[in-house]
Amino acid sequence: MPNPNPIGIFDSGVGGISVMREIRRLLPAEDLLYFADSAHCPYGIKTPEEICSRIFKIAQFMVNQNAKLIVSACNTASIAGLELLRRAFELPIVGMEPAIKPAAAITRNGKVGVMATGVTISGQKFLSLLSRFANGVEVIKVACPGLVEQVEQGFLDDPETEELLKTYLAPLIAEGVDTVVLGCTHYPFLRRQVESIMGPSVKVIDTGYAVAKRVAQVLREEGLQNSSTGEGKVIFFTSGNPGKVSQVITKLWNQTPVEINNVSI
Repeated sequence: MPNPNPIGIFDSGVGGISVMREIRRLLPAEDLLYFADSAHCPYGIKTPEEICSRIFKIAQFMVNQNAKLIVSACNTASIAGLELLRRAFELPIVGMEPAIKPAAAITRNGKVGVMATGVTISGQKFLSLLSRFANGVEVIKVACPGLVEQVEQGFLDDPETEELLKTYLAPLIAEGVDTVVLGCTHYPFLRRQVESIMGPSVKVIDTGYAVAKRVAQVLREEGLQNSSTGEGKVIFFTSGNPGKVSQVITKLWNQTPVEINNVSI
């Protein structure tokens, strides 16, 4: 039976908008809920236990909003607690993982750089990705503190953002990587700057489109598609300051003023 209930999408802040854009393009009829946990952003400096506590509460909120599927649009949250959510809730849950497999497939010189949070690149799930898909490929990992905060404030073209990127990309340039993985959903909003610094010979990839395809596949397999042919609604929630978050999401989403609902959980 078709299911008109919404898809729930969450992130530590506004980064998951990069994933939601891909879901919207692929599934325009689906209603979407987005939760930016801006009051507790960034997740990359928190312990796995703290992250799990937050995402459990957010997933429960999504269930209470009648979500039919939840997307953990955050690599750090997925690394730390995706299995916890899948054990705790019965509805389908789709997570993120850095694009190690596609990067290993397209690299020409066998050198891949990964930009991510410290939690992501030190997590067991990330190490498992390397052992499964990076055989014969040298992976240079770079933790990038501060970038999430810059995107959260909408400072995409700020000089400080540029300097942070140059600092974090310097070791990847020095190692001669030919492929860079954006291992945080905030980073696709900085793709243009990353490509400019790395140069035209370096490929820059993320997993937003792959996650959208996975969401479409799960909806199809579970019979959960919305049968409507109209354009789906989008509702935004945040644990942070709705005025500030609204300004940034408006900039990142579609330039139309966005109304944000504040939720304390």
